[in-house]
Amino acid sequence: MSKRMKMLIMSTAVALLVLMIGTTVMSTVMLINQVKMNKLYSSFMGYVEDPAQEDDVVIGQEYVIKSTLQISDAYKSGDTSKLDDRDKETLDMATAVLKEIITDDMTDYDKEIAVYKYLTSGMRATTGILTVINDGSEDNDNPHDVLKNRTAVCVGYATTFRMFMQMLDIECMVVHSSGLGHSWDLVKLDDGCWYHTDCYMDSDSTNFRNFNMDDKTCRQSHEWNTSFFPSANGKKYNYILSVCKEIKDLYAIPKWVMEAIKNKDTAVSCTFKNKITSETEYLAKYMVEQLDSSISGTDKYYTQYQWIVNDEGEYVLCYYFSYNDDSSEFLTEKQRQKIDNKINDVLNQYDFYDRAYEG
Repeated sequence: MSKRMKMLIMSTAVALLVLMIGTTVMSTVMLINQVKMNKLYSSFMGYVEDPAQEDDVVIGQEYVIKSTLQISDAYKSGDTSKLDDRDKETLDMATAVLKEIITDDMTDYDKEIAVYKYLTSGMRATTGILTVINDGSEDNDNPHDVLKNRTAVCVGYATTFRMFMQMLDIECMVVHSSGLGHSWDLVKLDDGCWYHTDCYMDSDSTNFRNFNMDDKTCRQSHEWNTSFFPSANGKKYNYILSVCKEIKDLYAIPKWVMEAIKNKDTAVSCTFKNKITSETEYLAKYMVEQLDSSISGTDKYYTQYQWIVNDEGEYVLCYYFSYNDDSSEFLTEKQRQKIDNKINDVLNQYDFYDRAYEG
């Protein structure tokens, strides 16, 4: 081969190599730019990346999930030397709550229910009408503000619940939704299983609708990173299944529901002696739809229902009730009449009714 031909081949090879490197660099730059453009577009459209982590996650572009292990560790060790004044105040408030609601004979499940009830009842159990009024100066996304102001956003409920669980040596995680708009808890109980509990969703009702759910039930109203957070497949401590009773058939549903309301039950569930089949499924659903439309919307209670399938493949009807507080129910007729008369006497003295009609 001539020298000239060798030079020509070498020049061609170098040119091809430069072209390949240039193409690779250009593709890399284009890929980086595309990633940047995707992030900019996602940011513009309000989409956010879902981090595979538990703490230091921003919810609703405002509230941050923060660890409180320093508080639970101090509670268990008795050493508060590493806590700042704010954490010490949080520890004092949390310790007082646990002394009030936890007893030595409780199981972990009993303790979880006690904490759940404390949080979902508005934290008003022992404060009567003399509750602390939130002045709006705090975020209420952390245990300190939640316990002090007695009001919370979802992050506040989730981190406070987790702090209590960790103080009680019960494994617990704060879960965030895929869209970073909500948070709740995963708790691990003595059956070795995880359960979802969302105190925020049950706040002011304590009807156990979102208490100790498995993944399947929770997925009906929540969405999260199932690759990062552990699976929740527990059934033993699912509250709504633990109170399940058997009734005769779908035509027994109305009486069963009204008896639950009469007894002021907060959550009930039932299976059927005459099993619901694919042929009677729509009859049962129609029965519940008609019943619920007839009894809902009162000023005394609020109802919710759902159908689930248990491990035996049976249809389970779950009903949840919330009741409006009526202070008059704690008074005798004589006491109510005395108060009504006193108010009317004073209003009559000031011609209130005449002025009201004139105005």
